[in-house]
Amino acid sequence: MSLNKEPSKETSDKWKNNPNNWVWGIFYYNKEDQRIFPPKKNEEMGSTINFANPKSVLALIIALAFFAMIFYFISRNR
Repeated sequence: MSLNKEPSKETSDKWKNNPNNWVWGIFYYNKEDQRIFPPKKNEEMGSTINFANPKSVLALIIALAFFAMIFYFISRNR
């Protein structure tokens, strides 16, 4: 499977339903899954982060830094 290719529906469901891919039932950790934002167990709830993918962790850190920067600039102007 290439990095940009979505897995088949069957493979995605197998990964999603495997309890070994979920740490404490909420954190998705699957080294085989190369997606950065795979769907949650309940797909209607959106996406989650694949903590086994270094790109996902980097995206999370960048997003947190961005929001921290916004919070800093807002609170600094008061």
